[in-house]
Order: sequence, then C-alpha cells, then structure tokens
Amino acid sequence: MTPALWQARLDALQSRGRLPSIVGGVLRNGELAWTGASGHRPGDPDDQQYRIGSITKSFVAVAVLRLRDAGALDLDDPVGRFVPETGYASSTVRSVLSHTSGMQSEPAGPWWERSPGADFPTLSARNDGSGAVAGPGDFFHYSNLGFALLGEVVARIAGSPWWDLVATEILGPLGMARTTFHPAAPHAQGYSVDHFAGTLTPEPHHDTGAMAPAGQAWSTVTDLARWGRFLASGHPGVLDVPTLREAGSPVWPATDYGLGLRVLECGGRPMVGHTGSMPGFLASLFINPETGEGTVALANATVGLDTVGVPLALLSEDPVEPTEPWVPTDVVPGPARELLGLWFWGNTATELRWSGGCLELRSLARPEGVDRFELSGSRIIGTEGYHRGEELHVGRNGDGSINHLECATFVYTRVPYDPAAPIPGGHPRG
Repeated sequence: MTPALWQARLDALQSRGRLPSIVGGVLRNGELAWTGASGHRPGDPDDQQYRIGSITKSFVAVAVLRLRDAGALDLDDPVGRFVPETGYASSTVRSVLSHTSGMQSEPAGPWWERSPGADFPTLSARNDGSGAVAGPGDFFHYSNLGFALLGEVVARIAGSPWWDLVATEILGPLGMARTTFHPAAPHAQGYSVDHFAGTLTPEPHHDTGAMAPAGQAWSTVTDLARWGRFLASGHPGVLDVPTLREAGSPVWPATDYGLGLRVLECGGRPMVGHTGSMPGFLASLFINPETGEGTVALANATVGLDTVGVPLALLSEDPVEPTEPWVPTDVVPGPARELLGLWFWGNTATELRWSGGCLELRSLARPEGVDRFELSGSRIIGTEGYHRGEELHVGRNGDGSINHLECATFVYTRVPYDPAAPIPGGHPRG
C-alpha cells in the first residue's frame, strides 16, 4: 500500500461521513508510517488536538492494572473497598473494567457529555445503585458511569486526582506531551452537522467533572500512535506485555471487550485499542499487537465516522474511487430552506437535503439512489437521477404554507398519505 492510497481512503471517509475534518495515521511495525488530513481546515495531523472520548478509558484501565500489578488492589476486590459510599459497592473492579457489572450505561442527571461536570459526591448521590440494568455477570453492558467510578478508585488509592497519575506515570514516560485533560492549542473545534442543511453548529467543550474518566482527554495522531505502540509492545516503566495481553483478551463470550480495551478482528488481523466519541468529536485507535500494524483517526463531528471500521477502511488493499470532498454549507437559499426535511412518497420515507449547492432527494429505503435538483430562477430543475430535466413543483395551501411536492406525478407529503384519500394536487405551485 502507498501513501496515495491511504490518503484516498481518508478522503473517502471524510466525504462519505460529511466530516468537517479528519486526520489519520497508519502504523507499520509499531511506528507511524504515514499521516494525512482531509476536509475543512483540518490542521497539522501531527500536532492538531482532537477530543478522543472513550479512548480515555484505556488510560484509566492501564492505571488500574498498574495498581493491580503493584499489589494495591485485586481485580476481584469490590469497588466499595475503595469507595464505600457508592451505590455499586459490591461490583468488582474486574466487572467494571469489562462492562459486566450490570451498571447502567449513563449516569442519572443532566446529559453528562453536554453539561458542565459535577463533582464525585454529586455524581455518587445521583447514582445510588437503583439504576442497574442487570445482575453482576448477567451480560455485557457498556457503562460510562462505571469508568467514572474506576477513576475515583484510582484517585482514592493514589491520594491525588486520577489524571495526575495518568499524566505523570503513564503519558509522561511514553512521551505523550500533546495528550491533555483540557484542550491545548492548536486544537479542533467540535461540530454537529445539520442532517438536512449541512451547516455546522459548534459543540461545547465542557469539563465533564467526575465523568471525565469516561471521555475527557484530548490528543493528536502522533501521540495516539505512541499509545498504540505501547499497547502492542508495552513499556518497562508503565506496563509489561503480559498484562497488556490480559487487558486485550475478551472477558465475556462473544463480546469485543477485555479489561478496558476493545478487541477486533479486522480482515483476519487481531486488533486491540478503543473508539471514542464526544459531542463534536469521533476517534479510533487500533493496533495488531503481533505485527504493530495499526490505524488512528480523529474527526471533529458528532456523527459520521464508523470508528470500529477505520482499520479495515484504511488498511484494505482494494482500490478506491476518487471522491469529491464534502464541504459544509454556509447558507441555504431561502427557496430551498423551507423544503428540507423528511417527506413521504406514499408510505416510503424520503429526505430532502441541501448539499454541494443543490437539493438531494433520496429514499431512506434505497439511500444509494439520489435525485439532484438545482435552483434555476424561480424553478427547481432535476440535474441528476430519474428526475433529470423534470421540474420539482411546490404545492401550497391557500395561506402559502407547503402542502406537498410533485415531480412528474410523483407526489411527496410530510406524512404518509392515506391511499383512500384523494392524492394531493391542484394546489397553487410555487
């Protein structure tokens, strides 16, 4: 594979996912062999920080395993040994690390990812154990709340904030100086992309308080490549290979999770690492611990990147067609703005988006088929797809509100229409 192919694949991820920007890297033999960037002002892929979300959990997991190897805890200890006031005192450290404690996925209270964080006493009081969704070991159930609790376990044992231990005893020895608790310039702004308009809305970059062990940290492609190399090869001052192999072995049958690390099969390659998401950001880091082959990707969008699929997307040797970069929308023209959204042809859901200076109409049942229309004066004319050359008419009610859309007898309404009722039509057309 060549850098040109890796770049083409990164470009395809940006275009397909409607990502404002994405930066990525490929590791060979544990070393960063290539970095690239795509999209709208992505910055330097070696130095631009992005929020890494749940990859933070892998830092916490390593901190816990270091304490275990030092004899400060046992994985079968109840969490209550260290945090007696928690409502989940009987959950073992092992079950929380592996998401098999039965703890609920998210904390009670405000949506933690989009709210200023509370302190641990507040978090603990809101989550008294009554929100558990299963008994210990009943089944795998991913829990952000669980890693907040593990962060507090680390803090209680260390006698200092969990991030202080992570920064000084883990990130420092690994040379990960651009991995920080708060964003440090240069860093990306996180965005959500309006589904129909393609416009960008800035997402908040809150300090998540006691929930920070679940997804607070910021990092770069270069630093995460160092983290990947560590997960594959260990470091004598941080954690040895046998413990890392233990962390990367699935705990629960038919799941892809070990002790704080995700486990993947990617085209026959075993991979360990983690994915991450926070409002405005997506992240992926995976490495083959046997060969040191791996991938990193960081994007500044709330959705749009298949973070689990990044290794296969970047490492596949299949050719990829060149793609046009997706460009965010600055302004949607007035005549188009009121048409955007969900429409129904009979009972079939379709959507009308503004993208690339035109309207895109696609069936949700067959999203690969797209009809495109351009504004031409007061008319809307098909330029691509089945409706090429046809005019899209806007049917209006007497008060000027939109009743339906019609193109070559295809009628689209905001709600599924009753087959027994008259088909809309005969209304003044805009």
